[in-house]
Amino acid sequence: MKIIVTDEVADQGLALLKQDPRITMDIRLGLKKEELLSVIGSYDIIITRSGTTVDRALLDAATNLKMVARAGVGIDNVDVDYASSKGVIVVNAPFGNTNSAAEHTMALLMAACRNVTVANASLKAGEWKRAPFTGVELKGKTAGVIGLGKVGGRVATRLKAFECEVLACDPYIAVKRAHDLGVKLVSHDEIYKNCDIVTVHTPLTDETKGMIGSRELAMMKDGVIVMNVARGGIVDETALLEALDSGKVALSGVDVWSEEPPKTEILKALIAHPKVTVTPHLGANTHEAQINVAVDVSKEILNYLDEKPLENAVNIPRFDLALMDQMKPFLNLMNIMCDFGIQLLDSHPEKFIFEYSGNIGHYDCTPLTVCGLASILGRVVEQEVNMVNASLIAEQMGIVVEESKSTHADAFSNLITLVAEGEGKRRTIAGTLFEGAPRIVRLRDYAMDFTPEEHMLLMHYGDRPGMIGRIGTIMGQHDINIAAMNLGRSQKRGEAMVILSVDSPVPDDVISEIKDATEATFIRAVHMPAAK
Repeated sequence: MKIIVTDEVADQGLALLKQDPRITMDIRLGLKKEELLSVIGSYDIIITRSGTTVDRALLDAATNLKMVARAGVGIDNVDVDYASSKGVIVVNAPFGNTNSAAEHTMALLMAACRNVTVANASLKAGEWKRAPFTGVELKGKTAGVIGLGKVGGRVATRLKAFECEVLACDPYIAVKRAHDLGVKLVSHDEIYKNCDIVTVHTPLTDETKGMIGSRELAMMKDGVIVMNVARGGIVDETALLEALDSGKVALSGVDVWSEEPPKTEILKALIAHPKVTVTPHLGANTHEAQINVAVDVSKEILNYLDEKPLENAVNIPRFDLALMDQMKPFLNLMNIMCDFGIQLLDSHPEKFIFEYSGNIGHYDCTPLTVCGLASILGRVVEQEVNMVNASLIAEQMGIVVEESKSTHADAFSNLITLVAEGEGKRRTIAGTLFEGAPRIVRLRDYAMDFTPEEHMLLMHYGDRPGMIGRIGTIMGQHDINIAAMNLGRSQKRGEAMVILSVDSPVPDDVISEIKDATEATFIRAVHMPAAK
């Protein structure tokens, strides 16, 4: 196995590979593009950082390439889709900087609380001032950690060591993990209302972008401390600046920015604000983190050579083609069901059960199960999730995954059912194929029958006359066209479930209006780009 290293990578990581007799390694730093293209064809694996662009030209020239190993988190310099089409596995090291990011959070928090940066500048300027730099202690404060993954969990542990009471919010983490960390799981709003310190540790997704804005900041205690060492854009920077100016936010620590390097006037004003302690995205910048990412990608290469599962592969793995041909009609159904179901989940999942009945039960359904799990987890974790690493990630999150099969069929020749269990609740979604098109035929205990669309609205309310009319009137007033409607109910005048397919997204204020008009017990907009 021939490996070429084209960027600076820690020797401690490469040492794992150098001692393996199956591997021949060439370290060739600073190659010009033409030089790299001329030699890459003889290598099986390329190890890079950000200095090498693995684009179509390189992948076309790399006729023997089997893996791209990115010694770091980001893969912006790798054309992952094209690599997948060429059968090249792409791996990265998303957790090598976990401890580094957690420690940097605490460093920024302590620096902000104790005025370290301004006091340092004052003393170096020849001044001797103490009173202006009086700080605040962490002991006795209530800290809210949003996102209890690998970084958030470490931050929670460190906050507890400083004698903080720690509340956490993460709808995708099992309750057991919170118990293991000694923190209490609460809702987002409880975090905002009750905490002296709020720190975010989530990936940047459609769901988390702008997650902390004017509404959330207004709910917080006066004098709150707000930290963002996760991803720029999770905290609305304009809203944060306004809250700092008003005194609502007493202190803030920010390492990440919606634009890097920052150029807008808003970001410049935020960086210059006297209440904000800032760093230029240094969360992963430690010597140890650089060693860790090198070790992690080297271990992935050895796993590949030993034919073991790859924990951090970011593209589609290779399955037996015959098996994939059998499962292919159901892969889209599974993805859509999981994408739909995870958006409706209102509890912390502890177990996912994948059930297969009918003709499909004759086959090995493992690829479907792992595909579904990857679809679910892909929405809730920062790293790329696929059929290689989904089971490992679920295990790390404390989620149990079960699969059951039956060749017996009732109403449908093939039926896939997903059951999510957590906090004493059980949620069910079932789907089938009708002339090759995905259809959802059951939600909870309701028999339904609808084709998932890109924009949908689901609600529960008491079944009584006039409800559909109220919904339609409000939608019409806001120029939102209803394309289809599906209604299920438990009994006459009991609870009703309505699924609306709409031509455009339903804004939050319209959802609130519908909720008030129908006294809905549950209402949620669902966005499914894959269902276009």
